[in-house]
Amino acid sequence: MENSAEKNNFYEFITLTIKYRWFLFFFSLIVTASSVSVALLSPKWFKSTASVLPAEKTDFLSAITGVSSLIKNFSPSKGLSALTGVSETDKYIAILKSSTVVDDVIKTFSLRKVYDMEDMYYDKVTKEFLGNLELEVQEEGNLTITVYDKNPRRAAKIANYMVYKLNQISTQLSTTNAKSNREFIEKRYFQNRKDIENLETGMKLFQQKYGVTAVPEQIEATLKSMSEVYVELYKKEIQYNIMLKSLGSSHPSTQGAKIELDALNKKINELNSGKGNSQDDVKLLIPMKLAPELANKYLKIYQELKIQYQILEFVTPLYEQAKIEEVRNTPTVLVLDKAAPADRKAKPKGSIYAAISFTASIILGFVIIFLLELFRKMKLVEPAKYDFIIKELKRDLSKFGIRRKD
Repeated sequence: MENSAEKNNFYEFITLTIKYRWFLFFFSLIVTASSVSVALLSPKWFKSTASVLPAEKTDFLSAITGVSSLIKNFSPSKGLSALTGVSETDKYIAILKSSTVVDDVIKTFSLRKVYDMEDMYYDKVTKEFLGNLELEVQEEGNLTITVYDKNPRRAAKIANYMVYKLNQISTQLSTTNAKSNREFIEKRYFQNRKDIENLETGMKLFQQKYGVTAVPEQIEATLKSMSEVYVELYKKEIQYNIMLKSLGSSHPSTQGAKIELDALNKKINELNSGKGNSQDDVKLLIPMKLAPELANKYLKIYQELKIQYQILEFVTPLYEQAKIEEVRNTPTVLVLDKAAPADRKAKPKGSIYAAISFTASIILGFVIIFLLELFRKMKLVEPAKYDFIIKELKRDLSKFGIRRKD
């Protein structure tokens, strides 16, 4: 029974198709021709595409142990990407879609007038421009900037201008970030120089007062061990402060640096108190509390002075690098391909319009045919329902002032 019903439905479909074949033919022809005509008569839109890549920055201090990784943590080219996992090209997209760039492009190229939207709200002009802008990150890692416009030359100029603005703003952001880093390092650098000057003065006065010129070898070994720990502590402290500033307290790298900082503080406390495994492992180390009062005073000054010297040795290249990064004005964006005026239009495409309109007209044509046949059968089988539907339709039409001539 089911196969028989399916055959009957298929035969009925074929019958209706043959019966209304000329209607389907002329209906699809008219709709398709009208759609293609609209496409051909509509304004032509051209597109121009520029392609860019992030510029790699040279790490001048990569040869210095312990400094290279720290420099990368506050590199201006990195910005907030470490916090969110966003790539450099994603940052470029954010810049290009920012109000700063979009507003500048609209004003520079008078797009209100170009789009004939001088009397409309500004947000509609912005939406129109963004609708004619495509930003895509390709598989190779480059970012393409595609602009659609009715004028091919203007499309190319807008795309190239956006590359210019991208490079300008990206460089400005890098410089601003580098300035902030330089100010942070500079503050600690000058504080370190001041501490050294004070300690040297204190050491001179102490030596003049007590006549102390040297310390025992064992105490010197203790100082050496402690100074290394203090220097490592200071390195970790700078690294933690930079990570805290650049990445935030919740970032895994920041939390890891905090754990290392706490461990170093604990180790220093053990050395100062004479407790811990370090005293058992290294017999030459003498706890500071056992040193004579006079030697203890001397060693404290000597210890602080040595720590500050090593800190100065560590901070100086960081400070110089920060100053270089601040004044560096090299482009942050590499242009792979400049946008050029297109030779032929990008849209509307007549072939696409023809294919879509033809498919839609066939579907709509069959819907009309099935409705006509449904009403014809209803008139024969269910005349009361047919008369009710026609009566209601006439009543609705009469409300709109449309009267049907019988």
